[in-house]
Amino acid sequence: MKKYYLYLARCADKTIYTGYTINLKNRESKHNSGQGAKYTKYRRPVQIVYWEKFASLRKVLQREAQIKNLSKVEKEKLIKNFKNFPG
Repeated sequence: MKKYYLYLARCADKTIYTGYTINLKNRESKHNSGQGAKYTKYRRPVQIVYWEKFASLRKVLQREAQIKNLSKVEKEKLIKNFKNFPG
């Protein structure tokens, strides 16, 4: 069964990028090599600082939309309270 991850990545300029992937380590590497999102290309390095795991693409996309509608303060609260356990 495929797993999907919603993630927040902190950019060098302290902004937060929201995305989803099936492989967190690979996605962070892609962002940092300039092959990730256009948004992060000029804000490197980035570090994934938060993630949630989902069993379906539909659910991860729904959660991504919810997170993107949060304020930066609300995203920072998610990150602050995140327990960094292996995904």
